Amino acid sequence: MSVDRARATLARRLRGLVGSGELDLARPPGDNGLFGPTTPAWRVHGDFSAMMIGGISALLLQMLHPGALAGVWDHSNWRQDRLSRLRRTAQFIAVTTYGPTDAAERAIAHVRMIHDRVHGTLPDGTHYNANDPALLTWVHVAETDSFLRGYLRYRDAGMSGDDQDRYIAEVAIVAERLGARDVPRSRADIAAYYRGVRPDLRCDHRTREVADALLAPGDDRAEAAGLAMAGAAALDLLPDWAAALHGRTPAPIARPAIRAGAAGMSRVLRWALRGA
Repeated sequence: MSVDRARATLARRLRGLVGSGELDLARPPGDNGLFGPTTPAWRVHGDFSAMMIGGISALLLQMLHPGALAGVWDHSNWRQDRLSRLRRTAQFIAVTTYGPTDAAERAIAHVRMIHDRVHGTLPDGTHYNANDPALLTWVHVAETDSFLRGYLRYRDAGMSGDDQDRYIAEVAIVAERLGARDVPRSRADIAAYYRGVRPDLRCDHRTREVADALLAPGDDRAEAAGLAMAGAAALDLLPDWAAALHGRTPAPIARPAIRAGAAGMSRVLRWALRGA
């Protein structure tokens, strides 16, 4: 197989993994969408590897909240399709970041409509609702923090603190349009938010079962190897307190190998997607 053919094949498989090949992100002249090409949001969301590792890490973080876990447990097919939520999130991020304004607004309205149907009762009898502003804020913060962590570790460790805060403030717009409230707009805000929400987080047998399914190897050998590397990097990317809650803190001696492997994988993925 030629180098060009190998690159095209890998690029096609990567796009299939997240469903990006199904999207039309063409914007009419003068429409930069919700953000625009000079924004940190475009930079952070444009790196496939950092977003994939960050996305898996975000799912692991989100499921520590009983309400977020219940929404997955009760209303998704995570047992049959472990990557479905990652794929839906990737498509939503792509449209709201790079698509035209009207497509971004339709995507937000569609998610709100889906959330209308996601509600139920926790094992302790507490009612949960996917449109709960506090729950929406949790899901958003876990994603935003994880995407930024992935970008800093695997793409640009030198991103300025001001640009990091700009990114957090930019994407807060989408969370607020989804119905979130009191959304953090800086790194300091996120740190303070975590301090406040951590007493509400849990890891039980359902959390472990969903995490096991998310991190399980697939049947395809090449895809399984890539996802195993991404999964290890995603666990390593978690805040220490979140990894401890999961009981999956990587051994200190393993961290350099995990990060070197994920960095190598990232270079391959960028090569495949460059100009494809």
